[in-house]
Amino acid sequence: MSDTQVRTVPTRTTASAPPRPATPALTTLGLITVLLGAALPMIDFFIVNVALPTIDRDLRAGPALLEMVVAGYGVAYAVLLVVGGRLGDMVGRRRLYLWGLAAFGLTSLACGLAPDAWTLVAARVAQGAAAALLLPQVLATIQSTTTGARRAKAVSLYGGTAGVASAVGQVLGGLLVAADLAGTGWRAVFLVNVPVAAVALLLALRTVPETRSPHPTRVDGPGTALLAVALVSLLLPLTEGRAAGWPLWSWLLPVVFPFAAAAFVVVERRAERAGRTPLVPPSLLRLSSVRSGLAVILPFSLGFGGFMFVLAVALQDGLRYGPLAAGLSLAPLCVAFFFASLAGPRLVARFGRRVVLAGSLIQGAGLLALALIFRTQWPDVSSVALAGAMALLGVGQGLVLPILLRIVLSELPAAQAGVGSGAMVTTQQAGLALGVATLGTLFLALLPSLGVRDALIIALLAQVATVVLNVALTFRLPRTVR
Repeated sequence: MSDTQVRTVPTRTTASAPPRPATPALTTLGLITVLLGAALPMIDFFIVNVALPTIDRDLRAGPALLEMVVAGYGVAYAVLLVVGGRLGDMVGRRRLYLWGLAAFGLTSLACGLAPDAWTLVAARVAQGAAAALLLPQVLATIQSTTTGARRAKAVSLYGGTAGVASAVGQVLGGLLVAADLAGTGWRAVFLVNVPVAAVALLLALRTVPETRSPHPTRVDGPGTALLAVALVSLLLPLTEGRAAGWPLWSWLLPVVFPFAAAAFVVVERRAERAGRTPLVPPSLLRLSSVRSGLAVILPFSLGFGGFMFVLAVALQDGLRYGPLAAGLSLAPLCVAFFFASLAGPRLVARFGRRVVLAGSLIQGAGLLALALIFRTQWPDVSSVALAGAMALLGVGQGLVLPILLRIVLSELPAAQAGVGSGAMVTTQQAGLALGVATLGTLFLALLPSLGVRDALIIALLAQVATVVLNVALTFRLPRTVR
């Protein structure tokens, strides 16, 4: 893809249509601004984990409503991400970014002021929808306003932000709950978003250039409806079934999933053959970089989402860590992830896809080291004892995720930056939700019979299996990374 293709719209001139000006390049402050906005929805997926016991005590929510606090956000987020990307292509990515920031700040305020559990669930669903408007615009803006080495660095920073923000969410959640600022308790984990969103909004007004697709199209109504049905029928029973006692609907909805997914594929193919623009153009998956990258992102995100949930529960319920100690245990992972993601562009320029392979192997070693520590030192496991294995895990993840994101974006046409970014983040978000549902359910199901330690070790070994799958899929990635 040439610089002209990325940074300008087509310059076909006629007597009545002068050439369009080049899109302004994204400045350093503009990049920091969009990454700040990107961090908010990523942090909020995890920040609530360490606050759940306090929410339960304060609002008398019960396990089913507590899971809906987590699942309502995640399902709304995953379902609407591709729509958010398409809307950005249509009406302008900067505009949708600003709208998404404002909506995210307002819905965070609603979460922080919720008087009861059902109000909190409704506010979390709305917050997930706001996040879906906001997040796809970040990668689409980067894709449309940067080129070459600058784009590679920007995407690596985005990947570093994604990984670090996920871990920082639980660290920050622990700090805020423990601090109990002005008696706000768990409410502070939501209220903290309000000033951050306001600052990002003011910065974005001055620093983020407007971009959009040169050939915007309408939202694909049938495709949107079928994608929503497919994702809800898959994610809702997995995230809510156990807490609700596995009622009849939790068994019927998974049966709907394959039919809804197949219908979605058929409708999207027909729309593209007819010359319309489907929600997720099947032609995107014909790009080897998109197809192979998404194939690795899904199991990676599944393992990561499950790990973060299981560890938060095990540290607090098994080792009796408080929210602060449980959050700070992840600090070595955050730091290692960030610095590994910064080193990624230089390493991948020299070693190509082998960096992803090496990162996956390092991640697997970190998981095995954690399992060994829990096996031999339980119940006297300190955060210091965990630090080395956490750092090793962070290095591995930091070498994998940013490069995968870069691979998926490498061949996307600028006109499809929004929809491509939305599809990628949807895959990532669905993987995180599936990880919480599958590895989390495995862990919680084993607790009564095996205890926290052995249930945790089995969950960690199950994540190692996803790493083995990643290693195998790595060989399908492009040899060189653009």
